[in-house]
Amino acid sequence: MPIDYLRQLTSPTRSELSNRHLGYCLAFVAGAVNAGGFLAVGQYTSHMSGIVSALADNLVLGQVMLLASGAASLLAFILGAATAAVLVNWGRQRRRHSEYAMPLLLEAGLLLAFGVMGHQLQGQHLHVVTATVVLLCFVMGLQNALVTKISRAEIRTTHVTGLVTDLGIEIGRMCYWRVAARTERALAPSPRRFLLLGMLLLMFFCGGVIGAIGFSAIGFMATLPLAAVLLTLALVPVWDDLVHHQAR
Repeated sequence: MPIDYLRQLTSPTRSELSNRHLGYCLAFVAGAVNAGGFLAVGQYTSHMSGIVSALADNLVLGQVMLLASGAASLLAFILGAATAAVLVNWGRQRRRHSEYAMPLLLEAGLLLAFGVMGHQLQGQHLHVVTATVVLLCFVMGLQNALVTKISRAEIRTTHVTGLVTDLGIEIGRMCYWRVAARTERALAPSPRRFLLLGMLLLMFFCGGVIGAIGFSAIGFMATLPLAAVLLTLALVPVWDDLVHHQAR
């Protein structure tokens, strides 16, 4: 049943399969938001390495406005991650079915807000662009922290550098195992992890392609199907909480 499947994706009771499938969905959304956001505001918002590096550059160059914008983006990502932790812990203490769904619901609402703000970007006013970048950084921090908590840090959906690094490690383990270490069980490669990392990377890339096509074709309306995906993931456990509350 589709309803049961959606319930399992964000259920407080986790399984390896539900973690993987949720991770794939959110990696796709993250890729679409990151690529589409770049077309909208000229900046990628999922990787903090570039933002922190830009902070250092702008500090040395004396670019005060860009320095402030970068600092706000970094802070927004941190606050997004903190918000996800607060929502999950709040729901867990109250035994909510929606402890993992509430951050997704918030993310969907923020993506809708991003779409609504889009028409103001036509003039490319600095303060509007900065506010939009900050919003997207908050969304990325929110999502990455949520998936990290759900999977106990096994899955990340916005940190592609980590994905590629772990993928390279798995390839190295496979090569070493085949050449010289067939008897060393501790170094045995993990095909499941290799598949997980490869699929997350592929879904992020596919999301980026779809996001870029969507923003090029219909502009900020491309956020609507992404928000719809997140709403679909979140609504079943939220509905379960409402039904349970009314039954008490």
